[in-house]
Amino acid sequence: MKTVSYKKILHEKLDDPEQAAEYLTACYEEGPEVFLVGLRDVVEAQGGVARAAELSKLNGESLYRLVSRDGNPRLTSLNSVLTALGLKVTFEAA
Repeated sequence: MKTVSYKKILHEKLDDPEQAAEYLTACYEEGPEVFLVGLRDVVEAQGGVARAAELSKLNGESLYRLVSRDGNPRLTSLNSVLTALGLKVTFEAA
């Protein structure tokens, strides 16, 4: 029986902006480190860092640092990446 890696299945799901939004929301609720890992998963699923850097008008090195485990993205950079991925930040009452 042929097996499929969970990353391949995850990336197929995260290619859909609706699924990516739900995933990032869940990651954000877990904390900043988990959110950055989730953002990296979404970036990889939607064409990789090079494509996201091009669409967001950020250089590739900055984007790699932004989505690293120790990343500390500026709000403007984060918004550029999310916009490039077809996502936006929303707020709701707790």
